[in-house]
Amino acid sequence: MTDPGVEGPVWVPTAPPSLEAFLAPTLQPIPLIPAIAALLALLYLSGAIKLWLTHRRWPIWRTVTFLVACVIIMVVMGAGVEGYGLRMFSVFMFQQLTLMMAVPPLLILGRPGTLLLRATPHSGLGRIVLRVAHAGLKARLSRIVLHPGFMIPVFLMSFYGIYFSDLANTLLPTWYGHVGLELLFLISGIIFTVPLMSTDPLPAKQSHFGRLIDVFAEMPLHAFFGVIVMMATVPMVDFFANPPPAWNVDPLADQVLAGGLAWSYGELPSVLMLMFILVRWQRDDAVTSKAKDREEQTDGTPELDAYNDYLHQLRQRAERY
Repeated sequence: MTDPGVEGPVWVPTAPPSLEAFLAPTLQPIPLIPAIAALLALLYLSGAIKLWLTHRRWPIWRTVTFLVACVIIMVVMGAGVEGYGLRMFSVFMFQQLTLMMAVPPLLILGRPGTLLLRATPHSGLGRIVLRVAHAGLKARLSRIVLHPGFMIPVFLMSFYGIYFSDLANTLLPTWYGHVGLELLFLISGIIFTVPLMSTDPLPAKQSHFGRLIDVFAEMPLHAFFGVIVMMATVPMVDFFANPPPAWNVDPLADQVLAGGLAWSYGELPSVLMLMFILVRWQRDDAVTSKAKDREEQTDGTPELDAYNDYLHQLRQRAERY
């Protein structure tokens, strides 16, 4: 079915929104994003199984987190919630926050880059894949994309730039624009999260302090956006101002709910990432401290010994004078 408000191959529900309708397994005519998620899950699982069959270790919990992320994408983009997200601001905001904040950390904890390097064969097509992967790591573009000066503005533009301009009204009325924005949300979320949480090989790694600065820079601006949406007295996106009459949805009340989601649901993953960074920082410091203690026990402390010898020479010189 083609809805008068949305051009392209879309299906819009006729029943009023409800939890049952949101979770109903109703795929869109072209379920592009669910198909991408299913393909990623299949490739990841095949790589993990290959390592297990060759008696090479690969953590089960990382496999589970990655597959859970793929399942979340398939549900949020493939169930009835996608149909309601075509015309309801709150549902679309929930999808955006899920793609940008909830899914990327789970994908990254699965360490797909490391799995790719370990499971890909070094001959035939696999050799080409590995060459492309290594070239991508060394490329200057990768450093630019993952740099805070690029990733934070792109992340925030997904909120302020889209909803405070006519971009949303231009793209959302078409299937291509709607799906394009959803892909943008997922990609920008991954770009923002990779430097903060990834342990895969990266072009450049940030310090723990730099990661904290990035999270703290994003959190207040993210919350401020939600407050602005909640306090708005007129529809911010004209496209969402006229939902289907059969849904019995008040556009302003729905907009307040969207702002509340941006403020609450959007902040929770940021707090969890902040805790993750702090825990990793403490763990890495503990490992470094233990390694240093072992080195001192075996090799001594050359710098301290040299300093003590210097002080001893100064004392002898003073005694002679």
